[in-house]
Amino acid sequence: MMNLNLFLISAAAMVSVASANNPSPPAVDLGTAEDFVILAKAGVTNVPGGYITGDIGVSPIAASAMTGFNLIMDSSNEFSTSTEASGSFYAPDYMSPTGTKLTTAVSDMLTAYNDAAARPVTGGPFDNSLSGETYTNLGAGEIGGLTLTPGVYTYDISVGITGSDVTFDGDGNEDSVFIIKTSKSVLQAAGTEVILQNGAKAENIFWSVAQEVNVGAGAHMKGILLVKTAVKFITGSSFEGRVLSATAVTLQEATIKQPTASSARRGLRGQVA
Repeated sequence: MMNLNLFLISAAAMVSVASANNPSPPAVDLGTAEDFVILAKAGVTNVPGGYITGDIGVSPIAASAMTGFNLIMDSSNEFSTSTEASGSFYAPDYMSPTGTKLTTAVSDMLTAYNDAAARPVTGGPFDNSLSGETYTNLGAGEIGGLTLTPGVYTYDISVGITGSDVTFDGDGNEDSVFIIKTSKSVLQAAGTEVILQNGAKAENIFWSVAQEVNVGAGAHMKGILLVKTAVKFITGSSFEGRVLSATAVTLQEATIKQPTASSARRGLRGQVA
């Protein structure tokens, strides 16, 4: 029994040392892009049947690039609304100061993407690896079935959540930050989930993606998507976080909601976004 207790104490100490050697990276500052649950430079296309919680914005493209929402213009001409969303819709061709605020938000979005993409990879072996794997190309790109701890994970290959669910473990710290950055795409298979445990929060998971993000039918994704090209949510998929795309976003009967209101900034109309 004594030998067993010593083994358990030793194992716990090893985990503590690994966490201490790889502290959580600082969060990525979204600036005013954090006012939106979806922000896209080239438009948002929606197939009705889902629902969006939060504000939606496009810029520099005009409001006509937000399709499938049956937008209703507010009397102020500064924003529009839709039965497909709880929040408001903003475009640069709406009444001032909407255009100026959107320009700032898009600039902040691009700054956040560049920040995340430039973060140095977490050094040393991956905490949960039994074979000496590192935070570079962990799992050969397949993170389904893995439990990820706080850190910066870097890939020069596409990241897949295809075999099974992926879990983010916050090590008991609600401020734990995870950054997954890839020069390729993030592909999530139908029916898979991103699971959070031990304090991990969607608002502290940053996906920096140079190509596209594709969330399969019925899949559930979480985090902040900082995407240089397209984002697509297939039929019946769902998402908690923010979609910040330098091109376009496509929604097919998708349910999109922002992170918890406790950490939200004030929206363009002074409301909690």
